[in-house]
Amino acid sequence: MGAIVVEKLRVVRGGTVVLPELSCEVASGQVTGLLGPSGSGKTTLLRSIVGVQHVTAGTVTVLGAPAGSKELRSRVGYMTQAPSVYRDLTVRENLRFFARVLGCEPEAVARAIADVSLESHADHVVAHLSGGEQARVSLAAALLGNPELLVLDEPTVGLDPVLRRDLWSLFHDLTERGVTLLVSSHVMDEADRCDALLLLREGRVLNRGTPAELRARTGTTSLDDAFLALIEAEA
Repeated sequence: MGAIVVEKLRVVRGGTVVLPELSCEVASGQVTGLLGPSGSGKTTLLRSIVGVQHVTAGTVTVLGAPAGSKELRSRVGYMTQAPSVYRDLTVRENLRFFARVLGCEPEAVARAIADVSLESHADHVVAHLSGGEQARVSLAAALLGNPELLVLDEPTVGLDPVLRRDLWSLFHDLTERGVTLLVSSHVMDEADRCDALLLLREGRVLNRGTPAELRARTGTTSLDDAFLALIEAEA
C-alpha cells in the first residue's frame, strides 16, 4: 500500500462538485508532484489528505490510517498555500511555539530554520518579511516534527530561481531520509524535479507516472506539450 490511497473521493463545495470520485495513490519515499491548472482541485485534494476538508463520499487512507486521525497529527506535515504563521512574532518565536505544541526537541527549531535558509532572518518579525520568506517560515513549521509525510501546497510560489532550486534539493534530501512528499504546483517546469506525477484537470486524474513515462506516452519532449497532448486526446 502507498503512503496515500484515495478511493472514489467526492467533494462538493458550495453546490459545485470539485472532485467527482477521484482515485489515486502516492508511493512512499519519493517526491510526487500534483500538477494542474488553477481550479483543477489540487488544494481540495490536499486538504482531504490532511483531514481538514469535508468529503461527501469515498475514503482517504494516509500512512495506513484514515485521513485526519489523531495518530497522524505528529506524522504528517502540512504547508498551506497562504502563510500559516503568526505575523506579529519573529521567525524563531513562531517555530519555538509550534515546536512546543508538537513536543519537539529544542534543536528542531535551528534545524528547520537552516533547512529553509532563513538564518539571517530568524529574529525578524514575520509581517516584515516578503511573501516568499513568509512561505519559507510556513515550510519550516511543517518540518519541525520530522514528519513521515509532507504535504506542500505551492511551496515555491514567489521564490526566486536560486531558492526554488535549493528547496527542491531539500525535498530530495528528505526522501533520502525516508520522508514522502506530495507537492502541488501549476508550474510544469517543476514536474521534471519530481519522481512521479499526478496530473489533475477538472477534478480528475488525467494521467500518472514518471516524467519520462509521460513523455513516452505522448511522444513529446516537453512536459507542457505532454499535458496539452493529454488534454487534446481527452477532448
